[in-house]
Amino acid sequence: MSRSLASLSLAVALALAGCDAPSGQQANTGAAAQAQVGGVLRVAFDGDPNCIDPQQAGNNTALNVGRQLVDSLTDQDPQSAEIVPWLAERWEVSDDSRQFTFHLREGVTFADGSPLNAEAVKANFEAIQALGARAQLAGTYLAGLESVEVIGPLSVRATFKQANAQFLQASSTMSLGLLSPATLKHSAEERCQGALVGTGPFTVKSFEHNRLVRIDARPDYNWPSSLAGHQGRAWLDAIEFHILPESGVRLGSLLSAQIDVNTSVPVQDEAVLEAQGVPSINRPNPGIVFSLTPNVSRPPLDELAVRQALNKAIDRKQFQGVISRYQKPATSVLASSTPYYQDLGSHLAYDPDGAGRLLDEAGWLKGADGWRQRDGKRLGFTLDYWQATTPVLELVQQQLRKLGVELRLNKSTIGQVSLQQTSLDYSLWFFNLTRADPDVLRTVFLSSGRNVNVRGPLALDQTLQDSAASLDPGKRGALIQQASAALLEQGHVIPLVEAATVTAYREVVRGLHYEASTRLQFYDTWLAQPGGR
Repeated sequence: MSRSLASLSLAVALALAGCDAPSGQQANTGAAAQAQVGGVLRVAFDGDPNCIDPQQAGNNTALNVGRQLVDSLTDQDPQSAEIVPWLAERWEVSDDSRQFTFHLREGVTFADGSPLNAEAVKANFEAIQALGARAQLAGTYLAGLESVEVIGPLSVRATFKQANAQFLQASSTMSLGLLSPATLKHSAEERCQGALVGTGPFTVKSFEHNRLVRIDARPDYNWPSSLAGHQGRAWLDAIEFHILPESGVRLGSLLSAQIDVNTSVPVQDEAVLEAQGVPSINRPNPGIVFSLTPNVSRPPLDELAVRQALNKAIDRKQFQGVISRYQKPATSVLASSTPYYQDLGSHLAYDPDGAGRLLDEAGWLKGADGWRQRDGKRLGFTLDYWQATTPVLELVQQQLRKLGVELRLNKSTIGQVSLQQTSLDYSLWFFNLTRADPDVLRTVFLSSGRNVNVRGPLALDQTLQDSAASLDPGKRGALIQQASAALLEQGHVIPLVEAATVTAYREVVRGLHYEASTRLQFYDTWLAQPGGR
């Protein structure tokens, strides 16, 4: 026996009850018949992708590139969260949610001409497992994978050691997007730098770090998602992703028509763009909110009192003055647009007196200079980050200063920060992670998974595992709430702000839209003036 697609969609719909509906997420598309073939779309990123292999990447810039190169077995409707066909035209899920059988559509090929078949899917899943920790997201989606069987030329079955309620949604992500068997033979480093061949509508032309990624349209592409607005090749001839870290440069380049799309609009530019009549789309990011996560293997963050005090010392209501109108202060570790979200704002109440008492009792006392010290050492941390969220972090810095805690901010590059994180050389990790499924908690916080806290096993791990295994929406929701509350109570995460993506574009850009994980999907995008600027 197996559950049908309809019953799975119903479960997702029930889980989404009460979630915020995304808005403003699609540009003026015009009728499909009006679309024009041709043109090079120039897109600005705020940072270097670092590694554009979607099976390895974890940052949004890289995944925005990877989404154009690979197709997925399924797709997810950004409005309803329903899982719909893509490379798999149908599938079955066993009643215990351990076995997932996908039946592939015929005639799909990778850009090197090799066929997409069950053997290729099996090779991809096994290659992701072989990547180990390099597969930052994909590896966690396949955690517990017991076997992958070819049961027919176009039919493949993945079996997990235990129930895996999150896997069908995971199959819609670019992290489990499919690469050609020849690509899988390249080293992980080569793949990061662009030695990638997928079934997607675009192929890699060039990748110059901190400058430009160029991808070209594949002329024979003809197997888009069932959510796509047209059939056949992508409308665009190519896309150039320009790396422009300075927000002022991105703003000026958009206004002067040197770029067509700005994927990272900071709050200070929103009013300018609106006054200039520049169109934009926006969408709240589901998943983990912008947060600080402490490395509990390092003193003094190994002290529960210190972690709890940091959470109590932050007045999140003050963030509203420095964040986008499309954002809001965090009320849980999960964003309110995430399935199964529940408001846990009571765990994040501003309590400076309580924070002070915790530190006093732990021996961290204020000196004459206002800084807290113990055994002659000041209570302070360095935060290395690369994201364009400095105003929020500066406000956190000021609030912790009132408590007597020093937060040293160091704006760096994504490559340098990634190296520190890989080598566990950090005290606090600042990040958000977008995924339209609450299993993102297990991905990030499981001690045997990504384990951003660098902690040992806790009872929390079993709760996270159980939430991924539960097939009952009510039970799964309760487990997600339990895990979220435990993370907050134990100070393993310090939520700050819900993420929202704001993308501005020139009037000539049509059909620009976000997919379910709030990354851009350019297959249906076209230029009203493909031959000129």
